[in-house]
Amino acid sequence: MEPLLGVLLGLILAAASSAQNNCTCATNKWTVCAQDGSGNCTCVLVGSNHRVDCSTLTSKCLLMKAEMTPLKENRFWGQPRVLLDIDGIYNPDCEDSGVFKARQCNQAATCWCVNTAGVRRTEKGDKSLSCGELVRTSWIYIEMKHKKRSCAFNVTNIEDALRHLFESRYKLHPKFITAVKYNFPLIRIQLNQQGSEKSRCDVDIADVAYYFEKDITDDSVFRSNRTLTVNGDALDIEKIRIYYIDEKPPQFCMKQLAAGASAVVTVVTMAAGFGIAVLVILRQLRTRKYEKIEMKEMGEIRAPSLQLP
Repeated sequence: MEPLLGVLLGLILAAASSAQNNCTCATNKWTVCAQDGSGNCTCVLVGSNHRVDCSTLTSKCLLMKAEMTPLKENRFWGQPRVLLDIDGIYNPDCEDSGVFKARQCNQAATCWCVNTAGVRRTEKGDKSLSCGELVRTSWIYIEMKHKKRSCAFNVTNIEDALRHLFESRYKLHPKFITAVKYNFPLIRIQLNQQGSEKSRCDVDIADVAYYFEKDITDDSVFRSNRTLTVNGDALDIEKIRIYYIDEKPPQFCMKQLAAGASAVVTVVTMAAGFGIAVLVILRQLRTRKYEKIEMKEMGEIRAPSLQLP
């Protein structure tokens, strides 16, 4: 009887251990997961304890916040990384929904306004800076260049592979992938998602672009990395740039542009004055030329008339 109980206990412990190992977040490695009393797997974001829905992408704001977790948390993720205080890398303030707050500030009390992709769209100021609304990024252009190879990829194959990647791995609806172009060795991808078109279930193109960039730079947010291939051939990207276009134009401080604007006005004024002078000279030359032609023609007309009887 006792050996049978031992076997059963071992099977129970093995099943529990297997279930615990399966309690992970496939779409976000910056999470800590655990099973509750009912056996459900619950995952929270490192650094904020924000509950994560692992069936879809995590917002870019929450991902950036997790990446800025103090170095003591690096016992989970390996070697610590040195972060620089630049526009692209900062510890963001996120709404409860996970989107960026319209105004972002650093520890030095310097503030700026961002779009839904978390990209700065105004000059920096102090805490009196008012951002009003969070402006939506509705267009994203991705430009890439793959490494040298003996021959180009088939255009249709590479375009189909990238569309499939965005649809399957990042769960982006095909209607938001408006263009994929390949011109050896350059690749251009265009994502378009107006606010009125996005439903609550749709992933945001800003989050998709962030996940994609992380995959390309070998710093995937997913638990498992994925090699980008085209018909079995590896697609190795050596350069990637992402451009964000908002529904409203960015705002700049006119005081800082005053000197530049004055210079532009001066150049325009000089150019206009020079253009007017050139027009006047050309007009005078044409007038003189026309006078000569007219006199010559009149002379030719009058000359034969003198020979008439």
